[in-house]
Amino acid sequence: MSRVEWKPGNMLYPLPIVMVSCQSESTKPNIITVAWAGTICSDPVMVSVSIRKERFSHGIIKDTGEFVINLVTKDLVYATDYCGVRSGRDVDKFKEMNLTPVSVEGVSAPAIKESPLSLACRVKEIKELGSHDMFIAEVVGVSVDDRYMDPSGKFDLNSTGLVAYSHGEYFVLGEKLGKFGYSVKK
Repeated sequence: MSRVEWKPGNMLYPLPIVMVSCQSESTKPNIITVAWAGTICSDPVMVSVSIRKERFSHGIIKDTGEFVINLVTKDLVYATDYCGVRSGRDVDKFKEMNLTPVSVEGVSAPAIKESPLSLACRVKEIKELGSHDMFIAEVVGVSVDDRYMDPSGKFDLNSTGLVAYSHGEYFVLGEKLGKFGYSVKK
């Protein structure tokens, strides 16, 4: 067995694929697809999204200081791809993809009704990194689709058909392999 060396590149896969929704007073609601998103802190609850400076949504988020992260399911993957290759400068992505903007507590930016989970985020810091700016944000609200609530009130996120992005392709998450701590459980 041998290994091949490559030049440095972003090969940390798979990643969550999310639709980030935003809106300013002077724009219609918009959606940008982001694969460079992640959890960065649990107390306070904080996330980050990295967006190229020339993207339409970059200016909206920079000006308003808020956005909503919407998780993607198998049913949303076509719309997710579309929202990643079309610009909100040119098209109304909510209209074109038959998505519904809905209010979410904590921000003025809309959530996407069809997403199983939406995180309302307020920007705390913008880190200029080169090709992308990283928006570091506090999660100030969470909205979930009640179809995925079990009778005891637990949100069953893993039954929603979540999608991951890996090296230019989309994959639905599937088989459960274990549970946190199972390797040391007696």
